[in-house]
Amino acid sequence: MKLHAVKLGLALGILWAGACFIMSLTAMWWGWCDAVVELMASVYIGYSATILGAFIGLVWGFIDAFVGGFIIAWLYNKLVG
Repeated sequence: MKLHAVKLGLALGILWAGACFIMSLTAMWWGWCDAVVELMASVYIGYSATILGAFIGLVWGFIDAFVGGFIIAWLYNKLVG
């Protein structure tokens, strides 16, 4: 059974983008996930615990996880045969 690389990339991209967005908002409103947001801000340029930062994290998170999911599915398909 082969994986569909684009579909896996989209699924992971949507999930991780949502997680980045929610983590930024919870850090901004309640102080939760502060350490995680700070760590991710060192990788995702412009990401922070602000409204704008949440949307920037949404975009970066989607791109990052889409590419990762695509590569995972592509490599899996190559190894399976």
